[in-house]
Amino acid sequence: MYMQKIGFVTPWFGMDIPGGAEAELRELVLHLKETDLEFEVLTTCVKSFNSNWSENYHKEGVNVENGITIRRFKVNERDGGAFDSVNWKLMQNMPITQEEEQIFIREMVNSSRLYQYMCENDDMYGLFVFIPYMFGTTYYGVQVNPKKAVLIPCFHDESYFYMSIFKEQYATVRGIIYNAKPEKKLVEKNYNLQNVNQIVMGIGMDTDIHGDAKHFRQKYKIEEPFLIYAGRKDSGKNVDLLLKYFSQHHKRHSSDLALVLIGGGKIDIPLDILDKVYDLGFIDKQDKYDAYAAAELLCQPSHNESFSLVIMESWLCGRPVLVNNQCAVTKNFVIESNGGLYFNDYFEFEGTVDYILSHKDIAIEMGNNGKKYVKDNFSWDKIIEKYIRFFQSIEDKKWCSSDI
Repeated sequence: MYMQKIGFVTPWFGMDIPGGAEAELRELVLHLKETDLEFEVLTTCVKSFNSNWSENYHKEGVNVENGITIRRFKVNERDGGAFDSVNWKLMQNMPITQEEEQIFIREMVNSSRLYQYMCENDDMYGLFVFIPYMFGTTYYGVQVNPKKAVLIPCFHDESYFYMSIFKEQYATVRGIIYNAKPEKKLVEKNYNLQNVNQIVMGIGMDTDIHGDAKHFRQKYKIEEPFLIYAGRKDSGKNVDLLLKYFSQHHKRHSSDLALVLIGGGKIDIPLDILDKVYDLGFIDKQDKYDAYAAAELLCQPSHNESFSLVIMESWLCGRPVLVNNQCAVTKNFVIESNGGLYFNDYFEFEGTVDYILSHKDIAIEMGNNGKKYVKDNFSWDKIIEKYIRFFQSIEDKKWCSSDI
């Protein structure tokens, strides 16, 4: 079936930049490249989330990376101080005024050149697909033509989600694609999207990955049993809580249990467990898979996840996961898969960790349950088929709002 070109709009794009939404879009377009769908990535010249949002790191214009056509546009000048002032309140869950909401969205990542290009070339595109929800490129980009706008929002239960500007603007879009059922349930309670086509899609996974536990232990000289955390190391991901609980566990138990941290960012490690924590930083993909396979379990302590690639990767490598009870998405995955456990406080953390450590056969069973769950629900061939069906249905104006 013929479809017009699709423009994927995102604040930054790269083949090696960190971030969950960044990885989601990158893997999606790399797999869509193998289909007949025509598309481009429309983005700014900013390097990544962790870089200066006012700096045009990349050259403006069109280039091709790994077979993907990328159109980059210079960013607007911004008042970083004004943005930081409002953003600090939001990070502290403090109320903000409507005027402050406008400051927030106006002074974050924006590109008038991008929006102008979309306006002038609207007829060339069948749909514009925006990811994630809270950035200027999404908020203002949607306004170019809401009837062609599809969101992959990556919503979390966080202060930004409740801002009135987002509730109002995103009620006008053509479609929304969710990563998990709890994300959609959160939206249903707080947004009025009765005229928006919606689907719970999930994120595609390369399901043939495997890990070599022996190779990891030999390469990194880690012999003791260990828990693993993979992801950005900051308080927003609750890694400080994981370190605190791990420290308490060592004070209450005489064991050689270690903790391995993988990923970017910096965080202070308590002195009493400094010799028990291996902070490996960024390592290559296969080393990461080998680390999962060698671990007793993966711990994902974050409250705010719209999916969580790392728990899926851990399952594909055959290991169980431990997630935070306050994260509806990861808890739902654990319950649906029977691939791990969840904790609400320190004593539940201790109990679940000790249970998995002392029940090796059940840990293996949980890991295998998780592997089957990922393969049954998130293999790339199934996800790509759903994406194309959804895009076609919206473009043909034949979609009825429901999950498939």
